[in-house]
Amino acid sequence: MERLNAFAPHAHWALRLALASVFLYHGLTKFPVLGGMAEMMGMPVFVVGLLATMEAVGGALILVGGAASDWVTRLGGVLIVPIMLGAIFMVHLQHGWNSVNMGTGNMGRGMEFQFTLLMIALYFALAGNSHSGTTATASKAGYQTAST
Repeated sequence: MERLNAFAPHAHWALRLALASVFLYHGLTKFPVLGGMAEMMGMPVFVVGLLATMEAVGGALILVGGAASDWVTRLGGVLIVPIMLGAIFMVHLQHGWNSVNMGTGNMGRGMEFQFTLLMIALYFALAGNSHSGTTATASKAGYQTAST
């Protein structure tokens, strides 16, 4: 256990990389096709552009936040949470939980993946960097920091 505990302060990077990679990819790939994406989604181009910006910036902030100030991580989470709420309530909720196409007719459109992304983003919005022991909040919460 001690060997695993040595890696605990760095474990947040696994969640950061997972979340940031999804949102950087989905945000950046929307920009070249804003018009077509807007038509497919039934939204104005401006809204899809705003969505793409929030996805890309949110993903970048989650990633950079691990080596920067606590507010950077929190802002990244705050940008991603409404995107995922929108995705869940506007698209995926009606298809249930299962997002794996197992022949049940939902064609893999359920919300389990979106819910997982929402929970990770919500965690970063609420906890910021306190989990990594890099803030005063971490010390107050009883997390071991480099100075304790």
